[in-house]
Amino acid sequence: MPLPLARLKGSIPPLLTPFKNGEVDYDTYARLVEMQIAQGSHGILVNGTTSEPASLTTEERNRLVTLAVEVTKGRVPVLAATGSQSVWETKLLTAHAAKAGVDALLIVTPYYSRPPQRGMVQYYLEVMRGIEVPWMIYHIPVRAAVDVKVDTVKELKDKSSNFVGMKHASQDLDFVTECLAAVGRDFKIFVGLEDLSFPMMAVGACGLMNAVGNLRPKPLAEMCEAVWRGDLKTAQELHHRLHELNKAVFYDTNPIPMKYMAKKLGIIPRNEHRLPMVPATPELEKRLDAVLARAGLLPAVAAE
Repeated sequence: MPLPLARLKGSIPPLLTPFKNGEVDYDTYARLVEMQIAQGSHGILVNGTTSEPASLTTEERNRLVTLAVEVTKGRVPVLAATGSQSVWETKLLTAHAAKAGVDALLIVTPYYSRPPQRGMVQYYLEVMRGIEVPWMIYHIPVRAAVDVKVDTVKELKDKSSNFVGMKHASQDLDFVTECLAAVGRDFKIFVGLEDLSFPMMAVGACGLMNAVGNLRPKPLAEMCEAVWRGDLKTAQELHHRLHELNKAVFYDTNPIPMKYMAKKLGIIPRNEHRLPMVPATPELEKRLDAVLARAGLLPAVAAE
């Protein structure tokens, strides 16, 4: 059954990828999916930036998508990030995700090549040819080295009936207002930067796709729900409560700090990456321990 688009909102964390001796730890990944559901997340995102997708093979990315669909059993929406720098690889990943039964697709702007806007339009239309699953742009200019313009969003909305939204991982808050004005308030914008979660939702974003959701799923879901019911005071309090933890996720390249904190909190059994990503340094570990202690997630002695 197709996903009712009304369910495509809220806190949808991009799950990290656990490794064990260099291999993807699929058993732990399945437990992470269950944890997200148990703690109130409104969906999960597979193979987002936090998943270290550039370190995964196409086969591994596809297997994670299939596993997530199997584990969730429709309890929450499953979104798959299927973008690559190659249109060929993006089409393979996207076709697999659609066949596996994901509820929506998130496709990053083609990175490294820095295409013109007209190239991006043609790229997305080609990738989505023959695929009816709802899809969104993943807009992350700091990594992709290319911006999506509002006119490009409008052109894609006119030419692709199942283009429904975007993850906006940019400091440009005004873009949200301009985009919604251009294509309508029903366009689904998800916040991709932790420190802008509350401000961006306040002007019309429908939810969050934040790495910190791997550590604290429940408060992020609660923030979304507070905004929906018009309780901005509660949402603001959650914003301030999460502020230092949100910042800590980016003390080094994501997901280096977050994987260390997830291991420290017992969420994953090992703090393991694939090159060129590497674990946190001892100095960073100490700094992160202090953040976790101040957040009440670790005893103060653990940060000494």
